[in-house]
Amino acid sequence: MNHEFCTPLDIPQIEQNFADINPAMTHAEALAEANRCLYCYDAPCTRACPTHIDVPSFIKKIASGNLIGSARVIFDANPIGATCARVCPVEVLCEGACVEKTLVQKPIEIGRLQRYATDYALNSEKQIFTKGEPNGKSVGIVGSGPAGLSCAAYLARLGYDVTVYERRDKAGGLDTYGMAEYKMPQTVSLAEAEHIAAMGVKFLLNTEVGKQAEPPASAGGEDVSERQRPGTETNTSDRPPLQSVAFSDLQTWHDAVFLATGLGQMNTLNIPGEELSGVYDALHFIEMIKTREWHSIPLGKTVAVIGGGNTAIDAVTQAKRLGAEKVVLVYRRTEKDASAYDYELELAKKDGIEFVWQAAPIGVLSDSDYTHVTGLQCEKTDGTLKLVDIPCDMVIKAVGQQKTNAFFEKTIGVDIDDKGRVVVNDQMQTSNPKVFAGGDCANGGREAVDASQMGKLAAMGIHETLTGEIVKFAGA
Repeated sequence: MNHEFCTPLDIPQIEQNFADINPAMTHAEALAEANRCLYCYDAPCTRACPTHIDVPSFIKKIASGNLIGSARVIFDANPIGATCARVCPVEVLCEGACVEKTLVQKPIEIGRLQRYATDYALNSEKQIFTKGEPNGKSVGIVGSGPAGLSCAAYLARLGYDVTVYERRDKAGGLDTYGMAEYKMPQTVSLAEAEHIAAMGVKFLLNTEVGKQAEPPASAGGEDVSERQRPGTETNTSDRPPLQSVAFSDLQTWHDAVFLATGLGQMNTLNIPGEELSGVYDALHFIEMIKTREWHSIPLGKTVAVIGGGNTAIDAVTQAKRLGAEKVVLVYRRTEKDASAYDYELELAKKDGIEFVWQAAPIGVLSDSDYTHVTGLQCEKTDGTLKLVDIPCDMVIKAVGQQKTNAFFEKTIGVDIDDKGRVVVNDQMQTSNPKVFAGGDCANGGREAVDASQMGKLAAMGIHETLTGEIVKFAGA
């Protein structure tokens, strides 16, 4: 078996398979949908949104033709509103709470309307918010995912000099590297990062925080070079080397630091054969897809994906859409125990994914040379302890991400709880008064919209701590 097998589909077919799952609205569609809204006074959709976007307000502005005004309402409450319009689980948040869902069984398509307004603003290159009057204070942000970008945007509006330290060569975190391609391409999160960079936020890409090293060239406040701007494409061959800065230096350079580091590497299964060629982490697999270099992505003919969460669903559906002949999702518990949203599971079923429930992997099977995958051996967890062999030539692990306890306790020096989450108060302040945290590293792993809200609260908390002034942004 050739385990470097890649998709047998031609490019047009793949592009069709990965087209937007919720395509952009036309002007007529957006106008008709906006006029369906009842513009509720005490809108349940707004209350259901973690960032509390004033949904009736932004929809009413669409209906009146004021798209920039609509986008302003959205970005005022959520600086990554274009991303969230695509990846938020609207079925269980704003649209799930919509009054029209109760009245006529069809909620207003809030997510697509939000995309319509934010895309218009980003494509028009209209700068919705700008940097406030400089206040002479500086904040360092570690990580450029949803929480980091959100915090940076609000702090810039308050007049802070903000520097974002990102170890990857593109900004955006999981929004850039970890979202299913049919939900959102990288261009969206990178456009939002550019929008925030235009507010005066500096991005130091390829820069890792933690290890003692010489500071990056622009750490002292110089403008970020064009090569380091968040949306700049960089070939692997000319990508700059990873720079390292000590956290102690960040505390010296900045008046406060916000940690938005997300979670660590994918968990391991600790089973025989896990190291075989043909075994991949789900996030690595998804990241390869994000390159859109379709014929360079490793793909088995029969793929087994281990896990029951939304990342597992992203892996199975994308493997199938790439052209795998058969894709099987393997989960150790029952379907009702799976953490994936119901609509995600339904999507997988529509894509022809097979499911093996109550099966715990105990080993990856190999060929006689012990080099390549030939199957996945599982033990049934339904009480029978029966062994089940699932033939496959590729295994993808989607079993959660590790907590980076040692980094926070030893390198950063802040308290974590018994689940490995950074302990924060309601202002996102850690046990170190000058250090704040938000996003997955503090909540254990939730939605991008939750991380955005934590970034907003952190910006407010940082400002109050440093100046004594209480500010309240939209949706706080």
